[in-house]
Amino acid sequence: MKAVVYYDTKDVRIEEVAEPKVYAEGVKVKVAWTGICGTDLHEYLGGPIFIPGDAPNGVTGKERPVIMGHEFSGVIEEVGEEVEGLAAGDKVVINPVLTNKQHDNPLYDFYKEGTFIGLGDDGGFADFVVVPAENIVKLKDSTSLKIGALVEPTAVALQAIRESELKFSETVAVYGAGPIGLVTILAARAAGAKDIFVFDLSDERLEKAKEFGATHTVNSGKENPVEYIKSIYPDGVDRTFEVAGVKQTLEQSIQSTRPRGMVCIVSIFEKEIDFNPMMLTASGVRISSSLGYEPDIFEATVKMIESGQIDPSLMITEEIELDEVIEKGFNKLIEDKSQAKILVKLSGEE
Repeated sequence: MKAVVYYDTKDVRIEEVAEPKVYAEGVKVKVAWTGICGTDLHEYLGGPIFIPGDAPNGVTGKERPVIMGHEFSGVIEEVGEEVEGLAAGDKVVINPVLTNKQHDNPLYDFYKEGTFIGLGDDGGFADFVVVPAENIVKLKDSTSLKIGALVEPTAVALQAIRESELKFSETVAVYGAGPIGLVTILAARAAGAKDIFVFDLSDERLEKAKEFGATHTVNSGKENPVEYIKSIYPDGVDRTFEVAGVKQTLEQSIQSTRPRGMVCIVSIFEKEIDFNPMMLTASGVRISSSLGYEPDIFEATVKMIESGQIDPSLMITEEIELDEVIEKGFNKLIEDKSQAKILVKLSGEE
């Protein structure tokens, strides 16, 4: 079968690999659609970050090369002999989080030594993948598998909302209108945010942010975000989400948040930055971070999408073939800021 295989920085290859075999507690999935994530781009440009470096992954024991892809949906092809409640033909989405399950709190376990299918183990940029049965979440027969591929990034945003402690009718700022920024807008709106300010350098992305529910959109290359917010809310907004991953936006996030408000860092920083903690100490702004999601958040994301409470489908800007992942996927997302979520077609089943 064909797969997108990560070897090293800017060394990602489309290769023929052996089809995986199911094991007793595993489920073999025929992949339908896989989304290209910003994390995939960070790995491509500056990795390995979450992909194993010089040592095997601590959870899976996997070494490079690794089949990429952690935002994916598909149809069950085969179940292991010890699997119950799942059957061939079921539409599914995969929660890619893998941990050692040593603690009652799943996030404690995740942050201590967690990884993702598609980063710490072989993932969904392939015709087939075998995953633990407990990572499978069933979809309704009527649910689009294309939308299923958007569950994972949407769950990231919903978890970030939880980490920020956002309350109904509070105000929000989002720095960065890429895919995670867009679903953060969606999640904040679903959580009852009153005003949602969005800042980006791309006018195309800001237009997309309006479609997702932003009430104010500002090109931060043309207008100062902190001054803009404080012209409306002199003390700053209640909750700010840093989704750009650069020093300037982190500092602006803190400066535009009210005392005792919260900045939640959701982005991946490819490089270290200089940061003065006095920005927090002197302002009273609190800071949190969010990377993955708790199992209940992932399952809630599926239910919210299937019930129509949230609809991330506007995020899809292009669909490509597996052979086109590098040029029309990774490179296009890097160069073309009008792009949001590019889906890669595997079986293409909907």
